[in-house]
Amino acid sequence: MARSNGGIIGKSNQASFGKCTQTVKTSTGTITTQPGTRVVQTAIIAGGGGSGKDFSGGGGGGGLRNIEISTFGSSPIVATVGGGGAGSTSPTSQGTSGVNSTVLYGGITYSASGGGGGGSGDCAPTQAGAPGGSGGGQRAGPSNSASGTGNAGGFDPPEGNPGSTPSSNPSTGPGGGGGAGAAGAATGSGGDGGRAGGAGLDISPSFNPGIPNCGVYAGGGGGGGTPTAGAGGTGGGGAGRANPSPGSGTAGTTNTGGGAGGSTPGQNGAQGGPGIIIVKELSKASGVWSMQSQMAAKQQGTWPVRLITYTLDYLVVAGGGGGGTSNCGCGGGGAGGYRASGYGPSPLRGSSLPFSNVEAGNSHTVTVGAGGSTDSNGTNSVFESITSTGGGAGADGGGDANPGGSGGGRSYNTPGSGGCGNTPPTSPPQGNNGGAGANAGAYTESGGGGGGATANGGNASSGDGGAGGAGAPNTILGPDTSYAGGGGGGTSGSGTSGVGGAGGGGAGGVLGGPGASHPRASAAGTVNTGGGGGGSYGPGAPNNGMPGGPGIVILRGPSAVTFTANPGPSATISTHPGGDKLAKFTSSGTLTVS
Repeated sequence: MARSNGGIIGKSNQASFGKCTQTVKTSTGTITTQPGTRVVQTAIIAGGGGSGKDFSGGGGGGGLRNIEISTFGSSPIVATVGGGGAGSTSPTSQGTSGVNSTVLYGGITYSASGGGGGGSGDCAPTQAGAPGGSGGGQRAGPSNSASGTGNAGGFDPPEGNPGSTPSSNPSTGPGGGGGAGAAGAATGSGGDGGRAGGAGLDISPSFNPGIPNCGVYAGGGGGGGTPTAGAGGTGGGGAGRANPSPGSGTAGTTNTGGGAGGSTPGQNGAQGGPGIIIVKELSKASGVWSMQSQMAAKQQGTWPVRLITYTLDYLVVAGGGGGGTSNCGCGGGGAGGYRASGYGPSPLRGSSLPFSNVEAGNSHTVTVGAGGSTDSNGTNSVFESITSTGGGAGADGGGDANPGGSGGGRSYNTPGSGGCGNTPPTSPPQGNNGGAGANAGAYTESGGGGGGATANGGNASSGDGGAGGAGAPNTILGPDTSYAGGGGGGTSGSGTSGVGGAGGGGAGGVLGGPGASHPRASAAGTVNTGGGGGGSYGPGAPNNGMPGGPGIVILRGPSAVTFTANPGPSATISTHPGGDKLAKFTSSGTLTVS
């Protein structure tokens, strides 16, 4: 009979290409695997036990199982997350045990047992901790009862541990609930205090970074006590309550499977923490493979590929807004939105973009926004989740200035402030507002400046256009270069035009008053800075407002990766002197990282 491992006798071959896709379920639901997945690493944590009433033992941590399950691609896995057990409200009943968590795949149910409830009251049967994934702690009192046993499911390796019994003075120190990593503590603080809950188990090495609670789950609840109570076990176990401060203990932490902490005399128990299920679709190939069987696995899409993890810094600047036109004293265009993860002003730095366990050679779409024509907004620039909004157009003779990444400047004959910046809002803000216009009669009509990345556009005065708002300096490429300056407002007077904001903003036009022989035309925003265009000084060519500058997208990654761009002319790929890889996109394209 033919074998997929080339006829070698031994462990059967199994290839899985799940791309290390990870799903965390904090409530019941269905997970559909990737097409190439054949093996999933699965953590099943049940609900923690509730604590007892009346100087009670801590609840046991929910059972924890960390196992591999064989699957098929594009298949459903039904995950049922168990709830935490309720605290006891009667001295004649133990805390309620937690609810089992289960994973159902291919007709097979894989389960973890709910944590045992803590002991209650004065009657021997209810003083004992209940059995469970980890057992509940015994209530303080006579020593003829016991703590709850762990590993109720009889699994190998065990899913949990037993709770503990009271201290040498049984009237002062209830037992702690067991945890997935250790039994409830055998001694209390100072010898006679409540017992600590058993430690939970750290499963983070089996999963991708960032799983909840730092990857530690199923800690036991601490017992109540006098004069001190037991601490909760790491992994969500609740602390017990110390007498003489009456009350219930601390509930188990949500979605950790932690047991609840025990109460003081006469007080009700607390709730155990609900469980959690984590599924990681593995990329692995085990066994000994012939070339033929390896090729077959590749054709089936189950052979794992190289996965990489990296972080990208970014500078994403949208196209600048066009300057206002068609009349005297029009507003300057607002700068394109400016968003960056570093290398610029600290208040404007967002977070770098992490990419974890992605296939080497994966591609990222890059969109570089165009500058707006006169009276028009610039267009957006986009990289992954980062969108910078095109700058708002400067107002013409009769309209309002437009909002945008930074807002356009207001014209001379429209009262009020300029267009709003940071529209839609981002944090940190991507831009600022445009400035107001001014008019004190003929040949004094002046437009406000467009907003920039670090400052509002300047307000006009009679005969002087408002300056464009300043852009932001950034050293992502190495040299200190400014981007996203606002366009200056135009004026029909003999004063000064609005200068363009640092970072590519175009200057506004100047007519120079009646009979002026050498008017100065407005200027366009600088290419690939996202600068706003300058506003016009009067109607008709050559006195029109000017377009905004196209935007830019720059990406910076670690030295260990390789950058390529498609199409080639859209980007310049280089290496920083420090070793980081750089990609400068001046038009839209695709970045491939390998």
